[in-house]
Amino acid sequence: MAELPGEPVLHGRTALVVGGGSGIGRAIAQAFTAAGADVVVADRKNAKVYIDVTDEDAVRAAVAEASSVLGRIDVLVNSAGILTESRLTEMDLATWTETIAVDLTGVFLCCRHVVPGMVERGFGRVINIASQLGIKGGRDLAHYSAAKAGVIGLTKSLALEVAEHGVLVNAIAPGPIETPMVEGITEEWKAAKRRELPLGRFGRPEEVAPTAVLLASDPGGNLFVGQTLGPNSGDVMP
Repeated sequence: MAELPGEPVLHGRTALVVGGGSGIGRAIAQAFTAAGADVVVADRKNAKVYIDVTDEDAVRAAVAEASSVLGRIDVLVNSAGILTESRLTEMDLATWTETIAVDLTGVFLCCRHVVPGMVERGFGRVINIASQLGIKGGRDLAHYSAAKAGVIGLTKSLALEVAEHGVLVNAIAPGPIETPMVEGITEEWKAAKRRELPLGRFGRPEEVAPTAVLLASDPGGNLFVGQTLGPNSGDVMP
């Protein structure tokens, strides 16, 4: 539905924001609400709907609950994620597996249980939160970088499968953002990272959220198919 003069840009849209309890996901949920969308936040805490993105039964139940509340899901945002540091040569399998499960498999599961309904209705927007590290890699972050590279690849592949059905799938690959997730990274790493950035600072969640609003909107998001948008302080310049 195209925006009418005087209406909020997401008026009439419904959205499920997975991982919307904090950080970028929370900022996106707030921006969607401000733009007129009806929003359900799903998270392991600080959310109306509980979800564990590594558990398919929990994902299925959360999607069913959100669909019941909203009536349908027009927009899916996959923002759940974890971030830890470890040298690959010292990394244990549990650390690798946990990161891939949350940051990549979780995106697959949420898409798997939401997108079929979008295809059936002939409309939908999927916005996957990746990272610039999925493009350039990161020291001590091979597991996270690999998961986010996977999100970008998943985004492109799914976009090719469902665009003809009116479902547009895209990714956002932020640079380092001041979120609770980043708080666990060492100050040494963060200081070195700031020195690399042309902008000289990390972003804030509210500076990423408008990109998601654009991708969810009509006509603003209508021509984005399988794209990766990069609000990243200049860390990656494709």
